[in-house]
Amino acid sequence: MQSWLKISLLLCLFGFFRELRPSEPFVTEYLAGDWGNVTTEQISQDVYPFGTYAVLAQLVIVFLITDLLRYKPIIVLSSIAGIILFSFLLWTDTIFELQLAQLFYGFFTAAEVAYYTYMYAKVDRERYQVVTGHTRAAILAGKFLGGVIAQLLVSTDSMSFRGLHFISLSTQVISLVISVLLPSVPRSLYFYSTKTHHSEAKAVVLVTTDETAPKFSLSNAGRLLWYHLASSYTNPVVLLWSVWWALAICGQIQVISYIQFLWKELAPEKQSNYNGGVEAVATLLGAIGAILAGMLNSNSKRSFYMLINSICVAVLGALLLLAACGNSVWLAYVSYVIFCAVFFFIITAAAAIVAENLVDDSFGLIFGINMLVALVLQTILTIVVVTDTGFGLPPKTQYIVYGGYFIVLGAAYLLLQLLLKIFAKKSPAINAS
Repeated sequence: MQSWLKISLLLCLFGFFRELRPSEPFVTEYLAGDWGNVTTEQISQDVYPFGTYAVLAQLVIVFLITDLLRYKPIIVLSSIAGIILFSFLLWTDTIFELQLAQLFYGFFTAAEVAYYTYMYAKVDRERYQVVTGHTRAAILAGKFLGGVIAQLLVSTDSMSFRGLHFISLSTQVISLVISVLLPSVPRSLYFYSTKTHHSEAKAVVLVTTDETAPKFSLSNAGRLLWYHLASSYTNPVVLLWSVWWALAICGQIQVISYIQFLWKELAPEKQSNYNGGVEAVATLLGAIGAILAGMLNSNSKRSFYMLINSICVAVLGALLLLAACGNSVWLAYVSYVIFCAVFFFIITAAAAIVAENLVDDSFGLIFGINMLVALVLQTILTIVVVTDTGFGLPPKTQYIVYGGYFIVLGAAYLLLQLLLKIFAKKSPAINAS
């Protein structure tokens, strides 16, 4: 078997088992059930927000350490964090212990950057597209199958919500074994780069060396980081679409993080029993939306796709308002499924536009920073809307706020598009965006 194909297979297996977590659609029902000593309100206001803070606090550190340690150690540690996380969920039942578990959730989530950047450091550039396709398919297959398994086991009364967590714990153990088998990486994008940065007569020159084992260089890493930052965010196209991407991701993370509370609020007897099937369908339609967006040449018609994305974002807001203002859990389920399908279409189109306007090898850094901005905004939104520090709103009111957030985002960018059209003739740079 060719080396790149072996790496692709291992990455696919790792991603599949990492995402095969049947417990996820019913984690809120489990934590608020008879197995713990916490209420739904405590989970919403005291536990889940702690996970948001943990991801934000660890994202930047994990990104830099990932490059410094050259990916594999962080991938292995992320699997260990997943095992510890599900062990906490299975064998602890106090607020403090669940908050401690969120620290490992933060690392588990933040460490995804190692998985996505490993392939680009280990696989030849001509294989990027095919390996990316393989791994994305494996991840989506894991999420989809996790939802299906969860729904089948719950609907047939074959397993309790707690039992689903034992399956998730087992898949994390399998992912740990696979992560150990991944080949080590001799180079990285920054600290062990094969490219050196020079400035000659105000021009930037990147020189690629032929070293098979690059040496550690802090100064070269700093210059490369600054070059990628400056060349990316001084590009008006990258800046405009990165801001849109961060704002949209902020809202989406908030929606999916607390949607189970809305379902529980609307469900008969306050227990939502069809979350697994809904998540499976949402994953499938989201994947179809992403595939369709990936087939478009969105970069050549940026203004058109900004218009489409802005309208679609407003539609997402309307869907959330419909779910929040209705009194049917099935209406909320359908709204969520459509939300996921539309969102993954527009976010994939936006990501493609940003990526096509970046310099080589800066993809991970720029999207890492964009994600950091999204998490900062989400943290603010969480504090204001969810926690007692802010308004501590109930689930239905929360989703009215999130619906308004998306509608305002869509309106703001529609207005921006109008202003750009008005002033396009006065500034070629604005016109180019």
